[in-house]
Amino acid sequence: MRLITRPLREFTDGNVDLNDIAGDDGVLFVRDGVGFAGRGVAARLPLTEAPDFFSTVTCDDTVARLGSDGVLVGWHSFDGKSGEAILPEVVVAKSHDGTAWVTHVEGCAVDLTPPVQETVRQPHFTVRPGVDIATYLTAVAAIRDAVQRGEITKAVVARDVMVESSEPISVHALLRRLRASFGSSYRYSIEGLVGASPELLVARAGDDVSSNPLAGTTPRTGDPATDARLAAELRASEKNQVEHRVVIDMVHDTLLPWCSYLDWQPEPEVVAVANVQHLGTRIEGKLSQPLPHVVHMMHALSPTPALGGYPREAALALLTRYEGFSRGRYGGSVGWCDRHGNGTWAVTIRCAELSGDRRSARLFAGGGIVAQSDPQAEFAETQAKFQAMLAAIVRP
Repeated sequence: MRLITRPLREFTDGNVDLNDIAGDDGVLFVRDGVGFAGRGVAARLPLTEAPDFFSTVTCDDTVARLGSDGVLVGWHSFDGKSGEAILPEVVVAKSHDGTAWVTHVEGCAVDLTPPVQETVRQPHFTVRPGVDIATYLTAVAAIRDAVQRGEITKAVVARDVMVESSEPISVHALLRRLRASFGSSYRYSIEGLVGASPELLVARAGDDVSSNPLAGTTPRTGDPATDARLAAELRASEKNQVEHRVVIDMVHDTLLPWCSYLDWQPEPEVVAVANVQHLGTRIEGKLSQPLPHVVHMMHALSPTPALGGYPREAALALLTRYEGFSRGRYGGSVGWCDRHGNGTWAVTIRCAELSGDRRSARLFAGGGIVAQSDPQAEFAETQAKFQAMLAAIVRP
């Protein structure tokens, strides 16, 4: 297989919108207007085969930017048992320095025409719990008690809700709404998985490696004074600081063997998204030779204690016992990689899994459980987290 990469200006005089390229059926991974969008499927493979895929793929590349000689876009499940990568037939990319390009399979027609906006009836929506709320509350109490007994340090209990629509849900419209509210999150769409994640699992660019784990949450109200007070309470909360520290230590200890240098912010910062605020700590370092592939680092990190628990195996066993549903791709990771092992992978949160006919969507939310956790407070936190995707789906 041969790929061809040329500057975007050779294909169009206008500024192409990556959301338009992805449309309803394409793939998207973008943050702050920087990223990749693709149409068509030239190859589909298990994610485990991604590090070796490009050994048989050549590229005529006149752009010479990160990812310009071919990228795979993929996902990894929460339980680590499945994952898939896709090579689109046509990819449009935009980089941090403003460079934009098109990569396409040789012989494939490049059509960057925006999708036609069909007029549809205003849908009617119904929302119902997935896992029973009583099951969720019981799970939180059971995990909290396990932490208090010293069996684990932390685990994340999640739940799901189902949204039913009288009309097919427009992925294209959903992506545009997410951009309006969550432009600084990693917005993604791949094979019916759509979301806007604020959490960077791992990124590699040459020998630079970074991660930005989030753990510890409080609502946003829209009132600056109230939000500032809630942020201060979040910083001061022993419960949230314990939850956050467990995640930072695990990510640091996992990445360190690959690094010649690794450092992190001395104190977590408050990361605000549209509806909630999180504690976040940025971790950055330099990788040693031989450079690890980003997919290998992603596999080692996922799931972090921000979505699973610590110690990992004991926490996951408890979640399997009490949580009451299968997470599927929620809580795993989604992102891209290139032929050199560079790439960016975000934690798969603030997401929806759409049915094949796009008339239903399954939404997910969870929270970290430690010794001080209260089931009703944790339930309220999931309610706040659901609003991101729920509002984007149901609003006109």
